[in-house]
Amino acid sequence: MFDNDSLVLGIETSCDETSVAVVAGGRQILSNVVASQIEIHQRFGGVVPEVASRQHILAMTPTIRRALADAGAGLEDLSGVAVTYGPGLAGALLVGVNAAKAIAFGQDLPLIGVNHIEAHIYANWLTGQEIRFPLMCLIVSGSHSDLVLMEENCRFRLLGKTRDDAAGEAFDKIARMLDLGYPGGPVIEKLARQGRSGKVVFPRAWMGKSYDFSFSGLKTAVLRFIEQMNDQSEEVTRADIALGFQEAVVDVLATKTARAAKEYGVEQVLLAGGVAANLALRERVSADVGKNVLYPPLRLCTDNAAMIAGFGFFQLQRGLRSNLDLDVAPGLRINDE
Repeated sequence: MFDNDSLVLGIETSCDETSVAVVAGGRQILSNVVASQIEIHQRFGGVVPEVASRQHILAMTPTIRRALADAGAGLEDLSGVAVTYGPGLAGALLVGVNAAKAIAFGQDLPLIGVNHIEAHIYANWLTGQEIRFPLMCLIVSGSHSDLVLMEENCRFRLLGKTRDDAAGEAFDKIARMLDLGYPGGPVIEKLARQGRSGKVVFPRAWMGKSYDFSFSGLKTAVLRFIEQMNDQSEEVTRADIALGFQEAVVDVLATKTARAAKEYGVEQVLLAGGVAANLALRERVSADVGKNVLYPPLRLCTDNAAMIAGFGFFQLQRGLRSNLDLDVAPGLRINDE
């Protein structure tokens, strides 16, 4: 029924989403099941690691069964099992890695440990669009803001990274300051549409010619502004603050991405990660780069197992395997080569 050299099962449990997917040939999604914990963690204003780990244990087996059923496949049809082993929450990662090991051992399948950050890039391979090298990718999520050059498949050159708060983390913190709830990205983007551009202007951390990012100073500037709002002579709304903050983040991300794309003469620019779902970021990068900007649909920007399975397929093709003693790596970075 299936080409047994092409089907990879992916498992993703780096944070608060239990996700399992089956992908064919690294590009065709046969199933992509996500069991979200967002309603649980919203009560705490953020992810509670111990709670996340317990929920992953409860959701893992039914999510695997549903992903296989949705794909119309069985374990015997698989050519490999790919799993996120880092970065992420240690306890959460352990649940996924141990589940993947059990399947790989029981079915005598190759195990492929996947770097979650690198896998975000490969969500773009699942869109059906042509990918051309060399390319530049901006990965922006809750924990990472990375600018990566790829001159060929599965090889990454890290040009810039976050020095403190990542863009997604800053969105969450500012949302908390404005009493908007969790997660911060979608609520700030929605509120910012009601804001008045230029009403509030926050500083940008350019850091000279570096391609690194820093958002801690911006976060502090927003906090100080909120604390002093009662002293403002003109009325400033939360929407104005949200827009001013979003404009500051997008300005830095887009400007540095466009500059790097020009310097390295890339064929395409890709966006990836949860913050890549932000419409203002997509529009600004597209405007600054001018052409050949790709980004995944919203459902593939956030954490999902399809990107894990897709990237796992390409690693499998390159002969990369993990041993059954694979351990989690909560602080894993991009494999800069």
